[in-house]
Amino acid sequence: MDSRESELKLIYLLFDLFILNFSIIFIACLRFGLQADQLNAIGNYFLQGNLAWMITYFAFSKRNLYLRDGYFNRVKRIAKRTVFFLLITSVLGFLMMPKFYSRSFLLEYTATFLVCKLIFYYFLYLYLQYKRKMGLNTQRVLIVGYNKTTQLLQQIVDGNPLMGYKFCGFLTRKAPKSDDIIGRPDELAMLVEAMNIQLVFIAVSFTSSENNTKEYLDICNRMGIRVRFIPDNQRWFKSRMNMESVGSLAVFNPQEIPLDDIAARISKRAFDILFSSFTIVFLLSWLLPIMTIIIKLNSKGPVFFVQNRTGMNNRDFPCIKFRSMAPNKNADQMQATKNDNRVTSVGRFMRKTNIDELPQFFNVLWGQMSVVGPRPHMLKHTKEYSALIDTYMTRHYVKPGITGWAQVNGYRGETDELWKMEKRVAYDREYMENWSLWWDVVIIWQTVFSPKSRENAF
Repeated sequence: MDSRESELKLIYLLFDLFILNFSIIFIACLRFGLQADQLNAIGNYFLQGNLAWMITYFAFSKRNLYLRDGYFNRVKRIAKRTVFFLLITSVLGFLMMPKFYSRSFLLEYTATFLVCKLIFYYFLYLYLQYKRKMGLNTQRVLIVGYNKTTQLLQQIVDGNPLMGYKFCGFLTRKAPKSDDIIGRPDELAMLVEAMNIQLVFIAVSFTSSENNTKEYLDICNRMGIRVRFIPDNQRWFKSRMNMESVGSLAVFNPQEIPLDDIAARISKRAFDILFSSFTIVFLLSWLLPIMTIIIKLNSKGPVFFVQNRTGMNNRDFPCIKFRSMAPNKNADQMQATKNDNRVTSVGRFMRKTNIDELPQFFNVLWGQMSVVGPRPHMLKHTKEYSALIDTYMTRHYVKPGITGWAQVNGYRGETDELWKMEKRVAYDREYMENWSLWWDVVIIWQTVFSPKSRENAF
C-alpha cells in the first residue's frame, strides 16, 4: 500500500529534475548561447544528468525524504547527495559520453544545481510553514500516546511542512511536563471536534494491557476522522508487507480503502479531469445558455443554486446545481419531497433527467468532487445522520460524486425514514471498499441508461 511517502518521493523528484534541467540550460546559455551545432551535445548532457540524478535520488530517497531538525538539516543532506550525483555523472560520462565532453561544464551546472536547490527549498520551506501556520491545505493531527516513537513522529511532522500536517498535540494518561500534551485519551472525541482534527495517530503497544485501539477507532469512524496506528515495536513491523511509513517510522492504516493508494487516486483524478472537461466543452458549452434562458423564463431567481455541502475529510464546499426550485428559506433545511410545490415545472424535468446536477462538473474540475462517489449531503443532514448512523461519516473518506452506487440502485431523493439513509451509507461503503476505475464507468453508464437510477427523483 502506497502512502503519503510515495507522493512526497514523486514531488521531490519532479522538483529536483526541474531544477537540474534549468541549471543545464542556464549554464549552456552562458557557455554556448545554445547554438544549433551545440544542441546535440547539450542533449547528451541532459541524458547523462537526468539519469545520474534518478540513480542518486532512488539510492538516497528514503534517507533524505524526511527531516527531524528543520531546513538546515536539509542543507547537509542536499550537499551529500550532490557529491554522490557528481560521482555518478563522472562514471556515466566515462561510459556513455563522447571523449571530448566538457568536465568543467559538468562542474558548473552541478554547482548551479546545488545553489538553486538550496534557494528553492529554503523558500518552499518558508512558504509551506506559513501555509501550515495559517491552516491552509493542511491536515490537523493529534497523537494518542507519549513515548519516544511518538515524539520522533512529532519531530518528523514539524520538520517537514511538505507533508501537509499540522501537529496539534499529544493525548496521554501519563503526566510528564510538556506544553505539547493537551489532554487525555478519554477526551479524544471532544478534542477532535473542538480542534477540527482531520488525522489521528494512535500509539499501539502489544505488550501493554491498556490498549484501547478499537475504542479510539470506533470514535474516529463515527466522526469521519482518518486514523493511523503507530506500533512501539518498529523493528518487527518494518519487515512486514503492506505497511505505510512516515520517515523512519512504520505505521499502518486500519481504515484502508483502495483510494488510499496514490496510483488509484491519480487514475481517478485523471479520469475526472478528462470526463468533466469533455462534458463542459461538448455539452455544457451549448446547454448552459439554453438552460439559463429556460430557467429565467420559467421562474424568478438565479440560474444556479449554490449550497454548502460536506466534502472529503469533512470539509464543506459550495455545490453547484441548476436551480430547480423557487427561491425559499427552507432550501438548506428541507429535502425535496414528492409533489413538492417548491419545485418548478422545469425543475421537475431537470430532476427527473439529472440535468440539474450537470454544473457540478465544474466542482469536479476544481477538485471538490469526483464524477462518481457518495452523494454530498446538506450540512444539516450531515449533523443529524452522523448522530444516528455509526458509520455515516466514513463516507467522507473519499470525494463526493455527481452520481454514485447508491443512486443507481434507486437510493436517492427523500430520506423520510432512517432505513433509507442506512441503505445509502451501506452502498457508499461498498463502493469505497471495492472501488475500481471500471466500476466508475459502469456506474456512469447506469446513471444515464438505467431507469432505476431515476427512481425517487422528485
